[in-house]
Amino acid sequence: MFGIGGWELALIVLIVLLLFGAKRLPEIARAMGKSINEFKKAKDEFISSSTAPPPQNDTKKTDSTSDNKAPGDDKPEI
Repeated sequence: MFGIGGWELALIVLIVLLLFGAKRLPEIARAMGKSINEFKKAKDEFISSSTAPPPQNDTKKTDSTSDNKAPGDDKPEI
């Protein structure tokens, strides 16, 4: 696990326990867990948004001969 042996891990836990105290240790662990969870959610959301296909344009194709008339051109010629 990250190249950390048993003694190194025990020493890190002891230092953290001395710095923060036994009462705050569960609170800190909970906050770290929530932070890691939020980071994973953001990472997954970014990956899914970057791999998703771009949205399709919903423009209708129009007949070019009927829509190019100016207003008032629909009057019959005499």
